[in-house]
Amino acid sequence: MKEIKAKMDNPLSELISNDIYELLSLHGIIDEKSVRDLQIRKKFRQLLDSKVSAGESIEAIKEHYPYLQFDTIRKIVYQTNIPIVKENNKSRIIYTGNN
Repeated sequence: MKEIKAKMDNPLSELISNDIYELLSLHGIIDEKSVRDLQIRKKFRQLLDSKVSAGESIEAIKEHYPYLQFDTIRKIVYQTNIPIVKENNKSRIIYTGNN
C-alpha cells in the first residue's frame, strides 16, 4: 500500500532546512510552544515596523491565537531572554544574550 506523507510547514526555515525540521519534529525534539512564541515575536516586530501600535499589534496577534490572553501575548513579545541568531563566519550560533 502506498503511504502518502504530508509535508510539514517549517516555521524555522530561516534557521534549519525543511528536512531537518521534519526529522526533529518526528522525533519530538521541537518545542512547539517555543516555536509558537518565536512566530508571535516575529509577527509583533513586523506589525511594529509597519507603524501599528503595540496594543493594536497584540490584539491582531490575539485574533490568530484566541486561546491566549492579551497579557500572555504581551509577556511573550516583551520577554527579554530570547535567543538571538548571530552570524559567525559561515555558521550560525544561537545565544541568549547573557554571554
